[in-house]
Amino acid sequence: MKQDQAVIRIKNLRLRTFIGINDDEIQNKQDVVINATIAYCATRATNSDNMDDALNYRTICKAIIARVENNRFSLLEKLTAEVLGLCCEHHWVDNATVEIDKPHALRFADSVSMSLSWQRPN
Repeated sequence: MKQDQAVIRIKNLRLRTFIGINDDEIQNKQDVVINATIAYCATRATNSDNMDDALNYRTICKAIIARVENNRFSLLEKLTAEVLGLCCEHHWVDNATVEIDKPHALRFADSVSMSLSWQRPN
């Protein structure tokens, strides 16, 4: 039987959160830009055309928005790990990668980003 490997890409999800350790960062929300890639076997969905057989990217996106906007983070690493955890929650997910940009975090740089990946063990 054919295995259909699907890749969901959430691109440039722009949110605001408290991120950082400086006084200004602790007191004021900042912009972050989230990109996530989530791979799963979509054979059931491609054969049925039924939403119950697909990984619901809207549900994942809503969870990311709630987690990011309703919490505070000192480190970009922690924020990225939290978002990656949400992307990997469903048992159908084979692997995922999340990259989060913090625009204007460094002088003369467009942004600083952190990337983390996860793969289901065999």
